[in-house]
Amino acid sequence: MVHPHLRLRAALAASGWLALGATALPGGSPLRWIPVLAFVALAPGLALLHPQRGGLRPGARLEALALAAPVSLSLATLAATSLFLVEAFSTTAFLVALAAFVTVVAALPGVPLPAATRGAAERGSSRARAKRKPGDRR
Repeated sequence: MVHPHLRLRAALAASGWLALGATALPGGSPLRWIPVLAFVALAPGLALLHPQRGGLRPGARLEALALAAPVSLSLATLAATSLFLVEAFSTTAFLVALAAFVTVVAALPGVPLPAATRGAAERGSSRARAKRKPGDRR
């Protein structure tokens, strides 16, 4: 049985190479720009924030999704700027750099998120109820 976090990691790692492959399609085709846009806008951030062994609690999942786009776009900006500075920018080089980054980062544990570590998001879960004392009110 494959664990859900391993499936997510594999999907994230494959998404960059799928986006790179989509660039071979005709220029104006939505089948070309939708995978590329989705990959650049979400995959690097999700690879950094989401794949955690025990999974994420509902509040931490929301936090990871909310932070995925800004983190992804920041990393894409850094990659594009670096490629421009060394005068090597092209769509292929940009996507290869991001796809390689996502592939490597997807194999590593995710960055701990505040909602995942402070326990604020698990108030309604069975894990939180098990930790509470009978007279404890939250």
